[in-house]
Amino acid sequence: MGVLAYVKLLRPQQWLKNLMLFFPPFLAGSLLDPQVSVNGVPALVAFCLASSAGYILNDILDLDNDRLHPLKRHRPLSAGSIKPVTAATLAAVLFFGAAGIAASNLSLRFLLFLLLYLLITVTYSLKVKNIPLLDVFCIATGFLIRLLAGGEAFAVPVSDWLFLTVFLLALFLSIGKRLTEKCSLGSDAERHRKSLSGYPEGFLEGAMYLTGGAVLVTYSLYTISRGQLLHTVPLCCFGLLRYIMRVKTGRSGDPTESLLKDPALLLISFFWVISISVLVYGNR
Repeated sequence: MGVLAYVKLLRPQQWLKNLMLFFPPFLAGSLLDPQVSVNGVPALVAFCLASSAGYILNDILDLDNDRLHPLKRHRPLSAGSIKPVTAATLAAVLFFGAAGIAASNLSLRFLLFLLLYLLITVTYSLKVKNIPLLDVFCIATGFLIRLLAGGEAFAVPVSDWLFLTVFLLALFLSIGKRLTEKCSLGSDAERHRKSLSGYPEGFLEGAMYLTGGAVLVTYSLYTISRGQLLHTVPLCCFGLLRYIMRVKTGRSGDPTESLLKDPALLLISFFWVISISVLVYGNR
């Protein structure tokens, strides 16, 4: 159980979110450039270490609540498999490791993006996660920083429409996750996550529809600005509606879990990647 407990503590399945770093070069058609292969590994490793450090810190601060949660009580810290002091030491090692990798292999601007991500993560864990609206905006900002850091690492400008699409998509997914938490926890929602008590009845559902529609608009405008990507809009529309259906039927709204455990979402994501690859790289 020892090694497995540490693996669970790091939450490697959440590293999938760090693939956002590669969105700028992938969509720009430069994913196969030598610069991407040189900077890609240290950039990804740095953000994976940083994100794991953030998850550990959050688990330490949420220890008492997690012990009462029907699912989170099985996490290594709340289950007693790993001591908080040991976890805190590991988080510090991961933090300095991430900063060291970024400083020695990438630009100063990339390091600043990484440090900003860590600052937002710590702020979220200490206070912001308990404040309605600010909690989901903070999570969405984390995705934006990954996007901008990827643009910096691979010297690819991030367009305005892509910036807005990623921000609104991250907000949409964060709101969907909060909605599933509020519905599944019921009367115990406030005890497990204080911010849930601040969302009026029906607000999260309405906000999910609002941001989902906004994502479809901004992504459509992004594809129009790129010309050949317009045919991927139906895939985006299907993915958004599938996620909403998943949330409304009581299944987990966690973005990573939804992608990995929902065959339809996984398949449509695969088709999206293949479609972009054919449209952007097909004539090269």
